[in-house]
Amino acid sequence: MSVPPPPVARKDPKRIEQLGRVRVDDYAWMKDENWQQVLRDPKALRADVREHLTAENAYTKAMLAGTEGLQAELFAEMKGRIKEDDSSVPAPDGPWDYYVRYELGAEHPLHGRRPRGSGDGEQVLLDEEALSKGKAYFHVGAASHSPDHALYAWAADEQGSEYYTITVKDLASGEAVGAPIESAYGDFAFSPDSQWLFWIWRDENARPSKVFRRPSRGGDDVLVYEEHDEGMFLGVGVTSDDSHVLVHVGNQETTELWLIPASDPTAAPVVAEPRRAGVKYDLDRWSDRWVIRTNDDGAVDFKLCVSEAAAPAKATWRDWVEHQPGRYITGFSLYAGHMVREERVNALDRIVITARDGGEHVVDFDEEAFALGVEDGYEYDTTTMRFVYQSPTTPRQWFDYDVVTRERVLRKTQEIPSGHDPSKYVARRLYAQAPDGEAVPITLLMLKETRRDGSAPVLLYGYGSYGHALEPSFSIRNLSLVDRGWIWATAHIRGGSDKGWGWFLDGRREKKTNTFTDFIACAEHLIADGYATKGRIAAYGGSAGGMLMGAVANLRPDLWGAIIAAVPFVDVLNTMSDTTLPLTPPEWPEWGNPIEDAEAYDRILSYSPYDQVSAQAYPPILATGGLSDPRVTYWEPAKWVARLREFQAGDAPILLRINMEAGHGGASGRFDFLKEVALDYAFAIWALDEGWKRP
Repeated sequence: MSVPPPPVARKDPKRIEQLGRVRVDDYAWMKDENWQQVLRDPKALRADVREHLTAENAYTKAMLAGTEGLQAELFAEMKGRIKEDDSSVPAPDGPWDYYVRYELGAEHPLHGRRPRGSGDGEQVLLDEEALSKGKAYFHVGAASHSPDHALYAWAADEQGSEYYTITVKDLASGEAVGAPIESAYGDFAFSPDSQWLFWIWRDENARPSKVFRRPSRGGDDVLVYEEHDEGMFLGVGVTSDDSHVLVHVGNQETTELWLIPASDPTAAPVVAEPRRAGVKYDLDRWSDRWVIRTNDDGAVDFKLCVSEAAAPAKATWRDWVEHQPGRYITGFSLYAGHMVREERVNALDRIVITARDGGEHVVDFDEEAFALGVEDGYEYDTTTMRFVYQSPTTPRQWFDYDVVTRERVLRKTQEIPSGHDPSKYVARRLYAQAPDGEAVPITLLMLKETRRDGSAPVLLYGYGSYGHALEPSFSIRNLSLVDRGWIWATAHIRGGSDKGWGWFLDGRREKKTNTFTDFIACAEHLIADGYATKGRIAAYGGSAGGMLMGAVANLRPDLWGAIIAAVPFVDVLNTMSDTTLPLTPPEWPEWGNPIEDAEAYDRILSYSPYDQVSAQAYPPILATGGLSDPRVTYWEPAKWVARLREFQAGDAPILLRINMEAGHGGASGRFDFLKEVALDYAFAIWALDEGWKRP
């Protein structure tokens, strides 16, 4: 085919002096100085930037034109595995069962309820599909009924900017009550008496900085809490026993909770335990006591404490479930007569049930790799808890579990309309040895018939940041590669919490490079063990996982036959030096502060993918982004691609695709999103086949 020339970005050197160091950024011009306005209105993008991004999209489309049939095929396969008129298992609350369901062909769900235990009498609470019509992007964050069942509220984002508008609807009249709440975070909470709505305001730099309260049916907003530390996030919620409204303040390493009694919801909040750097805690009320999960006192993988105090300060905490290194307590849920504790050991989940009298038993499964999670319900005074089980070969199963009788009732199995035979596949757990000797888990999914001789193409997926674990879950998307003879490999690298909170701590800040070397070790292990061949591995990661992609592209370009970097955080030094960006101060605990700390500056510079691009032969790379993304701004992948092309010493193409109508999560509809995944997968297949070399 006739290969079109790639866009050539102009170079406009910007000299930056910082901590006695100087760097020059040739592509800084791609950041629109009015980026805050662009988040709210993408049409405000500066003309020269728009022209460049449009040219990049056109080039990518032309280069991948030969894959359009494959993209359509992949999309059809993935869509065929989705039950189009799917619905959730109803969640009971008092006289009603609440659920979401999809109409045939709908991109967005309908929220409904019906009388408890009845299959009839549906009342529509929110029709997302109807509200999304005529909008290029539409996403609902929080959505909830009031405790008295009279109101329904939801937060909607129509740009992908994560500025939400909260609407409250009267369910008797069907009409909205009160003025919409603008510039909100996608989170809110009704007070237990249903009279008040607590919500979070995002400032001009998209930071959640204030909590307000207003009457649920409309009225004046009253400031409840203001956070002056730009490095903190905010959240609101209600305790399980409905005794308190909670204001959550925190970042990756420090948290603080404020309490408002439900009996007096207009009272000023009272702090539970004042923040202390490096100490995380969360808490919930168990009728007559507080339960606190914390890493305090060196409990790296967390412990549980209890307190009978009205405001549970640290001095009142008593150890209850002691810290065990390697047993990461990921969370807990409280019910009137029992507690559900979630744990992770060696990248596998476990659920532990604890009765009020202290008796315990475990809910677990026997597959080699699986994911297990609790779905919190609305009701406190119940003996039934719901959990979801899945594995790379097993579709999701929803169970209701009676904690007293220990009876499991299967409520739903994820339907795969086009068919799925788990016996065709095998999931395996391998361990790669990192350079420092640590054992890094790898989860594999492959057809049983796929040969272990290095001939199969491999997709190696990774993330490795913020303590986010990659669960060995079921994916309708991954099967489209696996069914073509690919091996899907998930690398449970440091920076995630797959093997505990210490696993996360060993892959952040001063130890960040462990994330990258772990991923490389996983690739080398797959090669040595006969699963892969050098140059026949497609590396895949998004957001902070996109930084991983950029780092391993610089460190070991020879390993990869393709790299897919979705919304990649690659301009790390510049972003961590720009305090106007919404995530910069909250991210300093993760990466370090290069504005004030010379050591952090040098460390970040040493691995920042954009800054470390050099003259070498890079593999084919596809970078994607969203124009209104407030987390990883569009200019990061755009600048990175321009610099990669400038230094590319080989002939492999470097491609960029920016969704001009979406943010961090890409397209908002359930089917439109699959089209973006199909593009990623088609690129991987095309790249490993060196499609750009064929006529």
